[in-house]
Amino acid sequence: MTPTDLPPVRTTSPRMHFAPRNNWMNDPNGLVFHDGLYHLYFQYNPQGVEHANLSWGHATSTDLLRWTEHDPAILCDDDAQIYSGSVVVDHGNSSGFGTDQDPALVALYTAAAPGHQAQALAYSTDGGYVWTKYSGNPVLDRGTSDFRDPKVFRYDDGGDGYWVMVAVEAEDRQVLFHRSDDLKTWTYLSSYGPAGPVGGVWECPDMFPLAVDGDDDDVRWVLLISLNPGGIAGGSGTHYVVGDFDGTTFRASVPHPTPTRALLRDGSQSRDELERYGWIDFGPDCYAGVTFDGLPRNERTLIAWMDNWKYAGRIPADDSDEHRSAMTLPRRLSLVRDAEGVERLRQDPIIDVEATDTADLGSLTGGAALVTEASDAVRIRVSALFGDAQSVELRIGSETDADAVVIRQNLAGARIELDRPDAGMPEGFRGSPSAPLARADEIEWEIWIDALNEQVSSLELFAEHGERVLTALIPASPQRRLALAAVGGDLRRTRANVMAMR
Repeated sequence: MTPTDLPPVRTTSPRMHFAPRNNWMNDPNGLVFHDGLYHLYFQYNPQGVEHANLSWGHATSTDLLRWTEHDPAILCDDDAQIYSGSVVVDHGNSSGFGTDQDPALVALYTAAAPGHQAQALAYSTDGGYVWTKYSGNPVLDRGTSDFRDPKVFRYDDGGDGYWVMVAVEAEDRQVLFHRSDDLKTWTYLSSYGPAGPVGGVWECPDMFPLAVDGDDDDVRWVLLISLNPGGIAGGSGTHYVVGDFDGTTFRASVPHPTPTRALLRDGSQSRDELERYGWIDFGPDCYAGVTFDGLPRNERTLIAWMDNWKYAGRIPADDSDEHRSAMTLPRRLSLVRDAEGVERLRQDPIIDVEATDTADLGSLTGGAALVTEASDAVRIRVSALFGDAQSVELRIGSETDADAVVIRQNLAGARIELDRPDAGMPEGFRGSPSAPLARADEIEWEIWIDALNEQVSSLELFAEHGERVLTALIPASPQRRLALAAVGGDLRRTRANVMAMR
């Protein structure tokens, strides 16, 4: 079976993000690049819009912008739901499911039953469309209720190498490492945690090497840990740790403090404490992000679920056949070292869009309308230097709209923040997520807005060249006016660009 043999299902809204045609969706699973196609599997309910009957949905793309949805890949059964996991291409046929010439795709996922979670395996020999559950499942069982979300990669030890699985004991806030030679038999290596942010259960880990500032002689490992609740913006969030991995043990470059038993019980950590740690995203709607297998190290690419467990089941508000949720834009990851020697994760959206003219606004005092009527999907770029202005604001919505969305960068506070209204949104939606800035006197924004459905749109803000990212759902607005304003003085070298997707 090939992609052309399957009836394609194309989504027209959103225009820049993947969302299924209908029904419930949450975490991305099994991201893999194989034979020129990006495969995106995801948590999916084939029977409705509730978080239930979890199976793996499936979509493919050649460019990470236009997606074709296929039949569900791995379906739940009477024994277990199919929770999160990963897919690898078994080059070398270590599992015996394929051949050296035609390697199998192998999925490791969590088989979730009431009171019991273990890791199971399925394989595909047709390129990722039809999957067979392994008769010897489960392949790794600790006999616990919250052992889940395996991410598998090939580790090069200078010899033949071996497979490494990164999974979590969610309630214990521990990441567990196991190894295997054949993807079917696993042995324990080590654990990491609890440490750092512990305000909720740990989920959906990922780990991968990146060269610092592109230097292949200076490579670090990045460990991603999603937690819910306890995120930096409230509810769900994804934390990252930079360190070293020797094939057995992960060690953080800057060790995080071990939490007390009391902290593990109540999960209360202040905003100041949380900001000491690394975060993939400072917004409320970026969770469970994982990266593609099968790409070169310098093309490490992440997609995350663009929602929050605080309200994910209540947008849209009715139980129609509309889809729930969408994925973030695909983001190319890199590591950079700041002036203090701290390694920071950088993210760059990597979909291709047509170039448009840039407006050179020069010295800006007061406000300037960028667009009086924008399309459902836009990319906005703004750059400037502070003169004597106190702040700069981008207003998204009509001039008289009290519920407009506002992006604001404050010079004195060295922060960028988003005012998100809750017009028509469920309880817990309203808020003002923010991120600290290292270079507060410079404005360097790249903003992507996309209409997801009639009720909600998405906003992804990349600041400081992708070192600060803020993703948030926002109320959909029939009037998408864009206006930029300098507050309390002027901005210098102000440039703005708006690209509308038709």
